[in-house]
Amino acid sequence: MKQFIVLMAVLPLLLVFLTQYTLDQKNFDQIQQLQEIVYQAKEQAKQEGCFTISITNQMVNRIKTCFSIDGDSIQLELDTVPKYRTQQFDQRELIHYRVTVPIEPLMAGNRMFGISDDENSSLYSVEGWTASERLRD
Repeated sequence: MKQFIVLMAVLPLLLVFLTQYTLDQKNFDQIQQLQEIVYQAKEQAKQEGCFTISITNQMVNRIKTCFSIDGDSIQLELDTVPKYRTQQFDQRELIHYRVTVPIEPLMAGNRMFGISDDENSSLYSVEGWTASERLRD
């Protein structure tokens, strides 16, 4: 009987570890997809000289599909003014981008450990600079 009671106390904790592993894999896959989506948009922006409306809309739609979130949750900081390639490296030709999305839930069984649903989330950002490849006409 003592072993049964110990099993009933330990079994939920062991199940949390199993579900946490699968949740970590899901979150990792989403982060990888986000990085791929932003990378593809960045490569298009290099050719155009900035993040155009069509590039931005395409990127936002792919992120919304991947994360199953609404567009208001996505925070964007994108250079939308065209930048041109120069003969020598210059800071003025760099295109800045920052895309931030919420990742939730982070922890399986959060209520068991006293973590509220509001605290069980985080923001993940992809930020960088790239040189424009657009030439002046």
